[in-house]
Amino acid sequence: MAKYDNNFVDELRARLSIVDIVGRRVPLQKKGQNYWGCCPFHNEKTPSFSVTEEKGFYHCFGCGAHGDIISFVMNTEHLEYPAAIRELADLAGLKMPEYKPKSPEKVAAEESYIDICERATREYQKLLFTDAGHDALDYIRGRGFTDDMIKKYRIGYAPKNSLITGTFTDIKQNNLLATGLVRRGEYGMYDFFRHKLMFPIFDAKGKVIAFSGRSLDGSEPKYINTTDTELFHKRMTIFGFNFARDEIYKKNRSIVVEGQIDAIQMQVHGFGETVAPLGTALTEDHIAILCKSNRNIIFCFDGDGAGNKAAVRACSIVLPFIRDNSNVRFAFVSGGKDPDEVLKTGGAPAMQKIIDDAMSLIDFLWQIANTNYLVKTPGGRVQAEKFLDTELKKIQDKKLQFEIEQEYKKRAFNEWRSWKKVDAPKIKLPDTDLVTKNTLVYIVNNFPDIASQYADFLATLNISFDETAPDLGWEYKAAEKFIVSLKLQRYRAALEQELKIKMQGMINGENYTNEELTDIKKKITEINEKLEKLLYID
Repeated sequence: MAKYDNNFVDELRARLSIVDIVGRRVPLQKKGQNYWGCCPFHNEKTPSFSVTEEKGFYHCFGCGAHGDIISFVMNTEHLEYPAAIRELADLAGLKMPEYKPKSPEKVAAEESYIDICERATREYQKLLFTDAGHDALDYIRGRGFTDDMIKKYRIGYAPKNSLITGTFTDIKQNNLLATGLVRRGEYGMYDFFRHKLMFPIFDAKGKVIAFSGRSLDGSEPKYINTTDTELFHKRMTIFGFNFARDEIYKKNRSIVVEGQIDAIQMQVHGFGETVAPLGTALTEDHIAILCKSNRNIIFCFDGDGAGNKAAVRACSIVLPFIRDNSNVRFAFVSGGKDPDEVLKTGGAPAMQKIIDDAMSLIDFLWQIANTNYLVKTPGGRVQAEKFLDTELKKIQDKKLQFEIEQEYKKRAFNEWRSWKKVDAPKIKLPDTDLVTKNTLVYIVNNFPDIASQYADFLATLNISFDETAPDLGWEYKAAEKFIVSLKLQRYRAALEQELKIKMQGMINGENYTNEELTDIKKKITEINEKLEKLLYID
């Protein structure tokens, strides 16, 4: 049977979570590191069907069924391989490639690219410890890198002259070009990386597939990466992931920082679960890859404008991937520092405190809304609410989306309206008894929509809604009926007091008319009729 390009199939597996794919048909529960449910391929009452997110496969200990997302779709939906690939491509939002077998020549070429990258890595490593690489070695040691670290991460030096084009003469030019290590110019071939500190970029299996070079002469940009090749796709490659995979599994989370040096320093200082995008361009593919290993992510960015911008982007990108068991948080390194500097000055304990103090995704998204919009004004609040609605719609778990929406409605009610600034009514209203107060606190905390609708009335009561109240177990209609009834009763009490004052005033010769008194009595009658009707509303 002909096969699709392996890169495309790998991209499907990277983009799609097997837990999500299986979970569409099989209710799953997480136990330990795996998810469990009843096998869809044979009848059973006790779950023996295991799904492993990190490795991307399922296995039934009852009937022996085993496979990945492709075989699961094929077997549960009775589809042939091409149809299963098409369905998964639709779910992943990917365009189908040409349906053709991979030629032996292409396989050989890809293997050649890996061999070239490996050979280049060795050459760069050797040069770092020569006179030519003196400046690069001084720089990386000055950043706190030991020789053991340099060896582990295979850091090297690309010289000023064209090393690759000058010494890799036994390799076909087209193959060299395909790796991104060299380019063809007006006067022939030349090395893409020259006078750079070289960081190899590994795939998930630990093979070198590209490079990131840091400037040593102060020129911009500071870092340049291999351009996309057949092996390397920047949007799908995470720096340090090959070293971090086991730690992500053990620690049940990943930490995302901004740069390569930060990622390496974090890993060697006890935060082995740390990775970094290549540059600031965090993508959906990066998040999809991380979520396949674990949906608990801490984004740790610099506390400057660029870091905050990167965090806002990360928040928006991660929303479609969160589930009810996700723990996504945001940590910021303040004072113009980055994780590397924090580790140098304060060590691992200082970095641990920053990680421990990380803000939840819900709090961070709320902070974005409050920072970017003038929520003290009606128009600003509307804009903030529209922003939150748009972002929350990205969440695929509708129950989770609803719960977060309710949380934000509660916050909007409590934080966007200043209760203490409400003018006191001209006529003194009766105090709110403890039972009524607790009932109102319960309603506000459990029915944000009602609280928002009757906010102006509730503001006149001078009640602290930050308190807790007993659970009454009410439904929406009962809660709204209580608010409406209370509002009418207090309005009636105010009118009755006003009527009493004006009647006494007429006796004392004050200038009140019978028409005014009649109007007040009419309003009181209307309220009594409304209260009576409320008794018969279910």
